[in-house]
Amino acid sequence: MKMKLDNAFYVEPKGVAGGLALWWSSNVKISILGEDRNFIDTSISIHREEDWFGTFIYAPPYTEEKQKFWDMLASLIKEPNPKWYISGDSNIVASPTDKYGGLTFDHNSARWYYDFLDRTFLTEIQCKGGVYTWSNQRSNEATILEKLDRALSSIEWNCLYPRAIAVIDVAIASDHSPTVLLTNGIIKKIRADFKFESKWLVEEECSQVVKEEWEIIGNGTYKGSFRIKLRRTSVKLRNWNIEKFGKNQEFANEIMGEIKQLQDEPLSAEESQVLKDLKRKLLKIWEGEEKYWQQRSRID
Repeated sequence: MKMKLDNAFYVEPKGVAGGLALWWSSNVKISILGEDRNFIDTSISIHREEDWFGTFIYAPPYTEEKQKFWDMLASLIKEPNPKWYISGDSNIVASPTDKYGGLTFDHNSARWYYDFLDRTFLTEIQCKGGVYTWSNQRSNEATILEKLDRALSSIEWNCLYPRAIAVIDVAIASDHSPTVLLTNGIIKKIRADFKFESKWLVEEECSQVVKEEWEIIGNGTYKGSFRIKLRRTSVKLRNWNIEKFGKNQEFANEIMGEIKQLQDEPLSAEESQVLKDLKRKLLKIWEGEEKYWQQRSRID
């Protein structure tokens, strides 16, 4: 779906690599202070409140460039005690608990990151909604999960927004999960639990939907096959519910809850396919919603 935002700023990619984009609405005042292939540095005021500095980053993935990047980022300090917020892809695994699978923990990269925090007196904003923010989108023993995306702030910025938290949201069309900053600390709940609705029993189609989906996987020996059957059947029932009763937003919220549960753990090949199917269904709902509102706007 298109983001209906009024303003934009871009750092063009070099070749097919890199590139940064920043969008904001009219109730936010942003002044661009500097740019680089790895960051956009700004001054921000929301609803005409007090100004603060916001830096949005995509740190280099190459080890030989990481120390230089964090040194450069530290040099952006404008004053002794800045109201400073930083967010984006740090390309750093800060501790062994921030990764699952793949190569061993890189102590050097982590040290450069913590040196940066010591020099700038920034801290990570409390994060909720998951553990990892990036996945290689493979299954079984090939799975790699890492926390790479971070939100950092100074003490002075925290005084402006003492209830601020960062939320790891649902990854749909990217291998990264978006990190959403909530300055008031209020999380919009996404319904994750599946509930069988009694009204479905009135419809004769309901039992056929269950029977057809349950028989797709058959009697596999994989230990999670029963769980997969339940998952796929619940998704099929929700999809049927949309077609029968038209609860698009509720269905979308439930799918997002399912995706959140799956994206933060290593998956079997079958579960990886379930995750892909869920994302396709969600994108289809969003595309349908966009077409609906486009048609409504033409009528109005």
